[in-house]
Amino acid sequence: MPTFTALTTLPGEDAALALSEAIEKMDPEPMGVGVFEIEDDSGLWEVGAYFTEQPDEVVLDVLALAFGAKPFAHSELPEIDWVAKVRRELSPVEAGRFFVFGSHDADKVPPGKIPLQIEATVAFGTGHHGTTLGCLRAFDHIYEAGFRPARVADIGCGTAVLAMAAAAVLPDALIIASDIDQVAVDVARANVAINGLDGRLECLEAAGFSHPRLAEVAPFQLVFANILKGPLIELAPSMAAHTAGFGLIILSGLLVVQADAVTAAYVAAGFTPEARDDIGEWSTLVLRRN
Repeated sequence: MPTFTALTTLPGEDAALALSEAIEKMDPEPMGVGVFEIEDDSGLWEVGAYFTEQPDEVVLDVLALAFGAKPFAHSELPEIDWVAKVRRELSPVEAGRFFVFGSHDADKVPPGKIPLQIEATVAFGTGHHGTTLGCLRAFDHIYEAGFRPARVADIGCGTAVLAMAAAAVLPDALIIASDIDQVAVDVARANVAINGLDGRLECLEAAGFSHPRLAEVAPFQLVFANILKGPLIELAPSMAAHTAGFGLIILSGLLVVQADAVTAAYVAAGFTPEARDDIGEWSTLVLRRN
């Protein structure tokens, strides 16, 4: 069954939400409507709708005009098993001592590398994206420099690849991987099992640090947070409260043009920049708690 899409952008969250509500009342009804802030400091929001039947383009044009949005871009998606396609096309990733791969590349793990098997699923973090790769590189660098944290948190863990990298080289550390999405938590637990790391880290559902277990274990000597600019900035005070003095945090999920704003928020919260790695349009930051 084909899927039809309609995408537009417009300024302001309120207008974007109002437009999405209007789209949901269309006939035929969409099977889903998404509203996302475009993370480029433009103030624009993207509204996307997905239909199993051809939507009425005239109605969409009228809605765009009524809510001050750009004309909708329409497309028909072919029937593709996207997970299978991604599995075929993703090649293994080397990040320092770590080798991230899918099951179809299990025979390609180089001698001396630490293997991390991650399957292409609905959760974020296969190692190919510049943000995950940047975090793995940053962790490899601080580990090489002799940093051995006793307590580690992976906030917004996705596939939990970062938490598993820590578990693979820190046998005595207490490690917690959390995500706001229960589906991601389930994926994380599956990956932990696949990699033989059961019992080495905990996976739990939480928004930021809002879980009793995270409060119980804090302060952490190392925190990963590979999320987005807005949530990262909002998380700064809580990050400071849950990070040990002289502890390190590794932040990503942000564009190069957003790195200075995120850095400023964390400096204000009591951190000192240690390193930065830009991979394409994505940036990874390492900061130390004062």
